[in-house]
Parts: sequence; structure tokens; C-alpha cells
Amino acid sequence: MAMRIAVVEDEEALGVLLRYNLEAEGYEVDVIARGDEADIRLREEVPDLLILDWMLPGLSGVELCRRLRQRGETERLPIIMLTARGEESERVRGLSVGADDYVVKPFSTPELIARVRAMLRRAKPEKVSSQLSAGDIDLDRETHRIRRAGREVKLGPTEFKLLEFFMQSPGRVFSREQLLDGVWGRDIYVDERTVDVHVGRLRKAINRGRQRDPIRTVRGAGYALDEQFTAAKPAAVKSRDSAGSEPRL
Repeated sequence: MAMRIAVVEDEEALGVLLRYNLEAEGYEVDVIARGDEADIRLREEVPDLLILDWMLPGLSGVELCRRLRQRGETERLPIIMLTARGEESERVRGLSVGADDYVVKPFSTPELIARVRAMLRRAKPEKVSSQLSAGDIDLDRETHRIRRAGREVKLGPTEFKLLEFFMQSPGRVFSREQLLDGVWGRDIYVDERTVDVHVGRLRKAINRGRQRDPIRTVRGAGYALDEQFTAAKPAAVKSRDSAGSEPRL
């Protein structure tokens, strides 16, 4: 499940270059050529990181950055600003309106990629970490192994991505459309009923006997990883330590 990066850049050749190199690193990339269009798109969906050109048609990068910092949903969005302006006063101006980093054109693509990685590690550690845990479920992104209460769970690639997607945002309710975008991708047409099929397969694989179902169905809204299930593991450990015996689940 790739992290999403929005690139707001009106130079077509540079936009193509950035898309190519970022997608080669495994990111999903959305290139937008106008500042006013980006303002609208970022209201609809917030990416994991924004690469923003200073000079844009419709709305300048500086003004867009200022607006993003005034909105609750984007006030912490990581922003790297690209500009041909290298003077100290201009760098200070870009940072003062809310940019997290500043890269002067022409720039080294490997250096920009390294800055993107570093910023995402700080801002999205839950997405970068190779290990995810929720309740008694442990997921390893590198080995693609899943264990529940010590038992190894075998999942198909789609069910693995689905569980990973849920574990990144415990408690959040995702609609079927959001799950299709996040797990299958926007460029692939899949019927929404397919989500129900794969959620059913995921439940069948991870639940055994009287184990609690970690996937919560929200009628009319979608599915979520139950936040109460996520918090169950620390409570169970405390109960075992204090009573000297295995906790009842």
C-alpha cells in the first residue's frame, strides 16, 4: 500500500520527471499543474506529502501553503517547496508560511528523494515501520508474515494489503470506495461488492474458535479495525502479570 505524494508543478517536463522517480520508489503520485486546482483537490483528499512549486498559475505556491496551514486537515501535512529563488530572504519567506523544507531548482533528484523519505519517516512512522501490531495480531511488512496470538496466519496478497490498510488507522471507518482506492488502486476497476468478499476471506483466516473478530462492520458506512480490539493486548498482559495466570479473552 503505497504512500501518496501530490506534486504541484506547472513545468510539464519536471512533473513527468518527478512522477517517474517517485513511482520508481514505490509511491503513488498525483501531479497537478495549477495552484487553484490543487487547492480544490487537496480539500477532497489529503496526501501523505506535498511537493509544491513556488510559482504557479491560478494561485501561488506560497499562498496555497498558507491556506493549507490554516485548515485543520492539512495543518500538519508535510510540505517540500520547490523554487528557483535561492536568496536567503525567499527561503525564510517560504518557511515562514509553513513549508517544512525548501529545495532550490535545479536540484538533485536523489537528494529530493532522500528528503522525501526522511520527512515521511518523521511524519508517518506508522506507514514506514516494517512492523504493525493491533491487539494480538502482528504484521511484518518485509517478510509478509502475520501472527495472531503466536499462530501464523496465511493470507492472500489482497487480504494482506487489506489488513495492513486497516492496521494503519485503527478505529477509522473506511467506505468500500475508500478501501478500493487504498488497497486495489484508483486505476483498477473493481466492483464494490468485491470488498465484502475479501473482508469475509480476511475474517475467516484470522479468526479461529472463539477469537474476537477485529473487523467491525458499520452498517451503511463500511468497515473498520475495532479500536477496542487494538487496545486489548496491553490489558491482557497486565491481567496475566497481576494474577499470575493467563487472562480470559
